[in-house]
Amino acid sequence: MKSAVKIIECPRDALQGIKTFVPTEAKASYINALLRVGFDTIDFGSFVAPKAIPQMRDTAAVLSLLDLSETNSKLLAIVANERGAREACEFEEINCLGFPFSISENFQMRNTHKTIAQSVKVLDAILNMGVQNNKEVVTYMSMGFGNPYGNPWNVDIVGEWTERLSKMGVKTLSLSDTIGCATPESIQFLFSNLIPQYSHIEFGAHLHTTYATAISKIEAAFIAGCRRFDGAIKGFGGCPMAKDELTGNMPTEKVLSYFTTKRIQNNTKAMSFESAYNSALQVFDAL
Repeated sequence: MKSAVKIIECPRDALQGIKTFVPTEAKASYINALLRVGFDTIDFGSFVAPKAIPQMRDTAAVLSLLDLSETNSKLLAIVANERGAREACEFEEINCLGFPFSISENFQMRNTHKTIAQSVKVLDAILNMGVQNNKEVVTYMSMGFGNPYGNPWNVDIVGEWTERLSKMGVKTLSLSDTIGCATPESIQFLFSNLIPQYSHIEFGAHLHTTYATAISKIEAAFIAGCRRFDGAIKGFGGCPMAKDELTGNMPTEKVLSYFTTKRIQNNTKAMSFESAYNSALQVFDAL
């Protein structure tokens, strides 16, 4: 049965900020459990400088331990430059390249050590690599809902960048609430304005939140027409390049609870999710 919504599970986002190195085998076991759940995509690792994100230095080794024989889930790897994209494209098992693009100049420098102008050129090159290597490119618009770094932010800026990215050939655009400042009202406003204007773009919601506000944010995005949702079990993780007082990721169990209650098809298996949830707890409780 075709899923009415796509749920993207993000163990990479959950793990990347942890200073204690999680053994490669433990990461692979955790991700293998997630692969059995029925998620549309698993954001499993990243090809970035080990110095920047030490936790992800074993992404290729983790990939070699994944059992893809009985899963329909796609694998997504985050890349921050052309070198990382080329490395990811060497692996046939990887279906999607994720590129973090910030409309905040300061955050883009913190995250990728590039200006926005430089990042536009990098994204253009990655989009071309995606076409040449049959990889879907998912562009994450960081600071999509606000900017704590002193750069100008308003909904018109988001609209202008969406237009520019659309003209570049972006087909999947995930609006990212990097610091958890989005409200249900701002979420609904942005998606309900952008989705009708760009019907050729698949918009996603990569929201950071507290546990208490999770459901209201999911509902706001869904009502506004969003059908792609990122999450991480228990809301673990967040962006290590954002401000320290970062709230966590969108808890996947909250996403599943909302869609199950509303009887919206999402193709996940409850028993397999429970097993994956326990696997996640084993990884994080051991730290």
